[in-house]
Order: sequence, then C-alpha cells, then structure tokens
Amino acid sequence: MALRNIKLVIAYDGTRYHGWQRQKNAQTIQAVIEERLAVMTEAPVMLLASGRTDAGVHALEQVCNFKTASQIPADAFLRGLNALLPPDIFVKKVTEVPLAFHSRYLAKSKIYEYRILNTQNPDLFHRHMLWHIRFPLEVEKMSQCLSLLKGSHDFSAFKSAGSANQNPVRNILNAALESDEDGFLRIVLEADGFLRHMVRNIVGTLVEVGAGRMWVNGFREVLASGDRRLAGRKAPPQGLFLVAVKY
Repeated sequence: MALRNIKLVIAYDGTRYHGWQRQKNAQTIQAVIEERLAVMTEAPVMLLASGRTDAGVHALEQVCNFKTASQIPADAFLRGLNALLPPDIFVKKVTEVPLAFHSRYLAKSKIYEYRILNTQNPDLFHRHMLWHIRFPLEVEKMSQCLSLLKGSHDFSAFKSAGSANQNPVRNILNAALESDEDGFLRIVLEADGFLRHMVRNIVGTLVEVGAGRMWVNGFREVLASGDRRLAGRKAPPQGLFLVAVKY
C-alpha cells in the first residue's frame, strides 16, 4: 500500500515533559504523540519535527510530519489524536502533504518568544509560563541590544556546549521587545535557524543589560567575541515558546 505523508501542527505545554525528543527513561512530547499514532495506525510511527524543544519549553505551533500506509483521513487523525492525547498537548491542524515534505529541512524560519514578568509580586497561576524577575529592568537598553542581533552573525557566544551544529552563523530576521504597563515583557526572535539554547542564552544576557550589570557596548562585544563565557546566564526554560515555523 502506498505511503502517505501527514503533517501536524501541534501546541503543547512543556511543563511535564523532558522536551520534544524521545528518550529512554523520560516522558517526552514526541513519545506521547507517537504512541497515540501507533494506536490509531496499528503500526510504529516516527515523527519528524521542525526542531527539538528542551524540557519545560512550550510550543504554540510546532510542526511535524510522519509517513504511513494508513488510509485514515486527515480530519479523522485530528479528531482521534485529540481524543487520545493528554490535555496539555493539542493538535491544531492535520493535512496530507507531498512525500517530499520534511518539517525540518524545508523550514525557512522559526519564531520564538520569551516571556518575562518584571514585577515585585509573582503570578502564581502562570509561573510555569514565564520568568519572574523582581528587580526593575531597563527595557530600552535591552531593545537596543536586540537591534544589534539583526542580520547574519556568528552566534557562538550564545551557543551552549553540546550543540551538533557545525556552522554557528545564523540570520536574524526580526528581533523585538514588547512591554506593557503591567510589567509583562515579550522578546521575539525570528531566524533561519537557532543554535542550542541560543534564545535562552540571548535572553539571559539581555537581562544582564537590563539589570545594569552590562552596557549595550558590552553586549556588542559579547556577540563579536564568540565566547560563551562572556555572555550571561541561560534563562530558565519555562518562559520560552516556539511560536511558528515558516515554509
């Protein structure tokens, strides 16, 4: 029977999971979805994702695909998966795509968003969805640093050890910071690709600038240095969201 290629667009709350990628002794997003798909198709399924997300990181629109000989219609996959999946994973869209489609290799860019609550008091009910920072941040200086990231750069200074990427050059298409009067900050980055922990390392360094512990010129020097040791701490995972993948 001929193979079909099925594309999924998925949202998930990563709080309970050890990231996207299947692991031997930990619960992951990929493993949970693959298990439900195997029940539906009565055969093993391997999901190919646009990229991995780390433990505790969330997604508004993760894209993945799998090939199957099953004749289940796309809309039936949508209904069936959402009936079988836990409430912190939701399939937003299912479509049949050409066999050549690959969710990772054909992606043109990805958009990530990092959320910070910059107030004295925490938000107990959203603590798994943001980084609460009590000390005041200088938002304007953080925005100035973000403008330095646009374009193609060597991002080695913001790459964590263990990255499989050999080429540290990435093209930042958009880098912006939005804030409101309630102390809610959204840092949005769109690029043609991201290195291991790149967004979280950038955010951690931006917070150093916002806190007055690093100047804007210091941020520029960190970027130019290619030295991870000069950058700030890695921001915690719970504030990070994969917003969208563009093809």
